[in-house]
Amino acid sequence: MRLIISFAALLLSAALLQLSSGAVGPLDALSGLSLGFTTAQVGLLGSAHFFGFFIGCWWAPRLMGSVGHSRAFAAFTAAGAIGLLAHMMLVDPLAWALMRVATGLCIAGCYTVIEAWLQAKVTNETRGRAMGIYRLVDMGAALCAQLMIGVLEPAAYVSYNLLTIVCCAALLPLALTTVRQPETPDTPRLRPWLAVERSPLAAAGVVVSGLSSAAFRMVGPVYGQEVGLAANQIGLFLAVYVLGGALAQYPIGWLADKYDRRWVLIWLSVAATVSCAVSTAAGGVGTVGVLLTAGLFGMTTFPIYSVAAAHAHDFAESHERVELSAALMFFYAVGAIASPLAASALITRFGPSALFLLIAVGHIVLVVFGLARMRVRPTVETRTPYVWSPRTSFTVGRLMKGSRDRREP
Repeated sequence: MRLIISFAALLLSAALLQLSSGAVGPLDALSGLSLGFTTAQVGLLGSAHFFGFFIGCWWAPRLMGSVGHSRAFAAFTAAGAIGLLAHMMLVDPLAWALMRVATGLCIAGCYTVIEAWLQAKVTNETRGRAMGIYRLVDMGAALCAQLMIGVLEPAAYVSYNLLTIVCCAALLPLALTTVRQPETPDTPRLRPWLAVERSPLAAAGVVVSGLSSAAFRMVGPVYGQEVGLAANQIGLFLAVYVLGGALAQYPIGWLADKYDRRWVLIWLSVAATVSCAVSTAAGGVGTVGVLLTAGLFGMTTFPIYSVAAAHAHDFAESHERVELSAALMFFYAVGAIASPLAASALITRFGPSALFLLIAVGHIVLVVFGLARMRVRPTVETRTPYVWSPRTSFTVGRLMKGSRDRREP
């Protein structure tokens, strides 16, 4: 309880931020469709979000070094609030794409500040509990954000105003906290090739993870509407996906610590391919079938990032962990930027089932590549414990470093 109280301001800001950011993606998709945007234009909004996210991950540590944690957090929150408020003032897909760059910038920047602040406050004794609470708060808020779609009217001022209020409210806990802000940490270098050097399979795994997650979360509302889901059901559809992924983390983590992580990654991709086929078949069998397959899809795709990251860290030295985490986030962003555009274009041409076709192809490629890599590197001695890795900022590697350095006997 003392730990929760000491980090209450940071955790509350993270929760409010997730509530605002987690709801804007599906709300934009539904609003765009109601305003006559094409499916490709809706996909552009999702890609723009992750482009802004990438810029924020890269820029935030530098801004913190210039103006400090609190001012940087305020600047990024203001960018997000402006992006949200401007939606109904200028109804144009390209303008909305620029606004989504601003909201993506806000998310990455604010999470960078929060995680840098957490890293400065935790100790080796409290790190595990702090990360557990942080992940619980983040995941709980993400679930609530998806469910908010059921009460937010698409293309309405009040909906975007409500999300803006929540975004601005995230400023209050950090602005009013009496906890002294930490010294600015050194900015991790972004060396994407480091991930490829340590594990080409891990780099490919996080690309496919980004492809799966971004395509589903950003274009999933289009799929939901195409198969006949109402707005509140689309929110539940996305929430079940997140819940399925959260429930799968611990059993998959146990398997990843017990067996060769490459086989775990390969079989997860096989299961993800099967879940894509089941999801395609369930599109016409009713709401319950669609929701159940969304949970299955989350269970098979959500843990892939953490398994791939753990596999990469098995080959890294302690001093490389922060930069390796940043490199993996870079490859995740590559997949996340490209997939909403590709998925929306395929849906326009081939129908809603093309969303899962794209994701299935990505996982089939990962399976083939994984089998090929096992011929190149026949055996792997696992050295690091599995860690459920948040995909929030480049600096999250600092929070995870101590946990990964505790090697198994």
